[in-house]
Amino acid sequence: MTTIDPARTTCPVPATETERVLLGHGSGGQLMAELLGEVVTGQLGEAGPLEDAALIGVGDTDLVFSTDGFVVTPRFFPGGDIGSLAVYGTVNDLAMRGARPVALALAYVLEEGLPLAELREITASVAQAARECGVRVVTGDTKVVGRGAADGCYLTTTGIGVRLRGAFPSATLGVPGDVVLLSGPIGAHGTAIMSAREGLGFESEIRSDSRPLHGLVAAMIAAGGPAVHALRDPTRGGLASALNELAEASGVTVEIDEIGLPVPPQVASACELLGLDPLHVANEGCLVAFVAASSADAVLAAMRNHPAGRQAQAIGVVGEAGGMAKVTARTLVGSTRVVDMLVGEQLPRIC
Repeated sequence: MTTIDPARTTCPVPATETERVLLGHGSGGQLMAELLGEVVTGQLGEAGPLEDAALIGVGDTDLVFSTDGFVVTPRFFPGGDIGSLAVYGTVNDLAMRGARPVALALAYVLEEGLPLAELREITASVAQAARECGVRVVTGDTKVVGRGAADGCYLTTTGIGVRLRGAFPSATLGVPGDVVLLSGPIGAHGTAIMSAREGLGFESEIRSDSRPLHGLVAAMIAAGGPAVHALRDPTRGGLASALNELAEASGVTVEIDEIGLPVPPQVASACELLGLDPLHVANEGCLVAFVAASSADAVLAAMRNHPAGRQAQAIGVVGEAGGMAKVTARTLVGSTRVVDMLVGEQLPRIC
């Protein structure tokens, strides 16, 4: 008589990769948060809320410091390129801590075989974007790797800024009652990159929103000062991940009105075709803010008077912490759905 081992008749649980870096670890969503929390920040020092930039006091001056790497593919896309994107991305990270950008450092990682004409074009774009932002590229580095060891060109930019008078924004400072303000339409950058990468035919209709936001932030601070509690530019992981990060850091909940979210029709069509949620699609030229209700109207008016905030609007409110869901959205049919951070890989190599 044959004896059957029950253990050999059980369907195995699919193995989950946990000890190797995945593309999803660079998504800006939940996997990236886990990577930083479990592998990176614990090794470097006491873990705290992840800000877009660090505040460093030097004497009587509050400096703001940030660094970022750019690996976008394709390197040239509708509305921008890797050069201008690197400058704007770093300037915007400084701005999210209420800083005026002062200087940048630039590092190249170049793959053998990259056409010098392309490198010249990228560098010219860096220079033009820096002039537009009123900053100088003051130092940097260049490395060259063998064919196949990179993807043409990677850039790393580091920025230093000076905090504006009366500016105290932090991911930790959102409080119940704050109004959630959004500076403009969402989803254009991610869909423009994906369309250019995959040849989907939206290139003529959708352009990246890549642009600097420090002037807009200065106008907001001038109107609201310390009432501007928190700022975040919703890049990788989109608006959903940015709101979840702010809610987690501040210990609050957020409710937004999904019906009124500014999603351009072309972006909505592209997201429907690709099966994407516009709330998870990357942006490079808008910001979300938590502002005290007493100053929200004044700050919103100041945003609408600035070129980078012409289409700014209030999209929700901050509430008391409670339960598991940090961010929810009121839907078209009057129900409420949970808005989670992006999980896994959606649009890799997006910035």
